[in-house]
Amino acid sequence: MKLLMLGGTEFVGRAITEDALARGWDVTVFHRGHHAPPPGTSALHGDRTAPGGLDALTTGEWDLVVDTWGGAPTAVRDSARLLSGRAAGYAYISSRSVYKYPAPAGLSEDGPLVDGSADADSTAYAEDKRGGEIAAVDAFGDRALLVRAGLIIGPYENVGRLPWWLNRTARGGPTLAPGRPELPLQYIDVRDLAAWTLDAAEAGLGAPYNAVSPPGHATMGSLLEACAAVTGNAAELRWTDQARIEEAGVQPWTELPIWLPVGEIHDYMFGGDVTKAQAAGLKCRPVEETVADTWAWLRSLGGAAPQRSDRPAPGIDPEREAALLGL
Repeated sequence: MKLLMLGGTEFVGRAITEDALARGWDVTVFHRGHHAPPPGTSALHGDRTAPGGLDALTTGEWDLVVDTWGGAPTAVRDSARLLSGRAAGYAYISSRSVYKYPAPAGLSEDGPLVDGSADADSTAYAEDKRGGEIAAVDAFGDRALLVRAGLIIGPYENVGRLPWWLNRTARGGPTLAPGRPELPLQYIDVRDLAAWTLDAAEAGLGAPYNAVSPPGHATMGSLLEACAAVTGNAAELRWTDQARIEEAGVQPWTELPIWLPVGEIHDYMFGGDVTKAQAAGLKCRPVEETVADTWAWLRSLGGAAPQRSDRPAPGIDPEREAALLGL
């Protein structure tokens, strides 16, 4: 297979690129040149947001294009149009955020969607991702695979959620553990996302798929216990009632990464129906493996994970955490 990876130097794109290389595929990475792609790839440079930024893609043919773009849908539109006659398939890494909020637990790919346009400039994340989906389908039709991922964690994470918990448990001492340990989570290891995307594309699949683990594949307890164990068992997890956290004004997801309170936001984020993707071969590794491998990667960087410039670094201030714990 000949793969054109749009991006491919960080997190999701890098995991897909490395998986493709491991399969022996011929991989071309199109990127801006800010980070080096994995060894073994061919590189083309360009900025999708600049005039003439796609000039390097005006020639060449590929079996598959994978696109992780999350900004203005016009970038997906222009790339997909340019490549539609020279690529057999187009896999767009979208998001379950394209479903209208609130949505009940158990929502399948047929659920109601936010509005979006392939011709829109950058607006909001959900609408941008939906616009990207529309752009991919407009250009590739049933050759467009829409991969609706949920929470993505694992090695190379540049959003900081799992790395924050790993560094926090490594610091040790009384550690604020939010809510109830049995709270179910739904996420995808970036390597499982990469493997399924390439398998599905190679099989010629199109249409949307919720590509995330089954609900309850892990819990908040199993995640944080794995973090504590792999970082040396120095952390004392202190499970703290949801109401107390809310009364203190501590923000879920940002100050307490990954955690969401019980209710409609939890159902929306962690309750998607994934039977379609499972029937198409989706497999998810244990949370302990994801945590251990992410910690090994973090240690190789000295503990300092990369952080996307367009996302605020997550995590609660130590003094704020101590006050909530009554220390």
